[in-house]
Amino acid sequence: MAPNRIRTLLIDDSAFMRKVIGDIIRNDETLELVGIANDGEKGTEMALELKPDVVITDMVMPEKDGMYVVQTLMDKYPTPIILLSSLEKTNARIFDALQSGAFEFIDKPTDLEIVRIGKYPLVDLIREASRTDITVLKAKQLAKKNSHAHSFSQPANYDIIVIGASTGGPGAVEGLINNLPKNLIIPVVVVQHMPPRFLESFAARLTLNSPLPVRLADRNEPLKGGTIYIVPGESNTRVEFNHSEGEPTFVFTNKKYNEYNNPSIDCFFESVAEVYGSRSIGVILTGMGRDGTMGLAKIKEKGGFTIAQDEESSVVYGMPKEAFERGAVRQVVKLKEIPGFIISCL
Repeated sequence: MAPNRIRTLLIDDSAFMRKVIGDIIRNDETLELVGIANDGEKGTEMALELKPDVVITDMVMPEKDGMYVVQTLMDKYPTPIILLSSLEKTNARIFDALQSGAFEFIDKPTDLEIVRIGKYPLVDLIREASRTDITVLKAKQLAKKNSHAHSFSQPANYDIIVIGASTGGPGAVEGLINNLPKNLIIPVVVVQHMPPRFLESFAARLTLNSPLPVRLADRNEPLKGGTIYIVPGESNTRVEFNHSEGEPTFVFTNKKYNEYNNPSIDCFFESVAEVYGSRSIGVILTGMGRDGTMGLAKIKEKGGFTIAQDEESSVVYGMPKEAFERGAVRQVVKLKEIPGFIISCL
């Protein structure tokens, strides 16, 4: 007996995109396209009636948009929702939708050759969405800004905190950094899988509630304590010790990695292990795939402290699970407890 197919509903006001995305779904034997709508209101009504396993919706539509779909369904019939986006980098609305409970977002396909050869990752995303715990998506809430200071009466035990995240990461990262102390004395670097144009608006969004300044890392920029850096996505990023300046700096590289590129978590974590060694804390959060496992293992090998988000609080328990099973993790911690746990290590 064939396994049940994943019942999927598509909402998009573009006839061309409905055809492209619809064909991707129809051509996969594990998926079933149960309905198509050309606007948010009709699509929401269809979702409430058909009760699909996953909803795919355009983010920008006339009248009722993707935000309406997310907010209405998460209130009336919580469902994993994948957002199709063509938003500009200065538009942070996509992060509002994620915070409201959407599963993930993906750029609309602009290169049909990528679709033709099966490199457009929508199908994998649908499968992961269908397996996610809806209670984790419903529990997404904007973390409050931490206005408290921590007493650093002695030199810190570590010199850097590095965080890697993918699917489900924006909300997890936001909750983590918002609960770090406002007087943190070491740098924090975040490697988040995301289309490059969105990373600038992601950094701007984090700044709104973070107790610490948040900025995109720049080429040859030295790492400063008390600053949160988001690595850009136009290339992979490393940290190297600048001997003339006497301090670690960000450098960009064209080196490619097996699991993910631009930005690669493995790339940055590997360099952190080389430069900071036992003085580093590495954290792997929710996400699909295996990126970060190799880099986290190198941090642990050098004597650094390695942390993975637990399964229960992960939107997708892919990267943390892989890192744990490969022996790269020293401690598994619930998401809401990670900030306090990190501070206890310092």
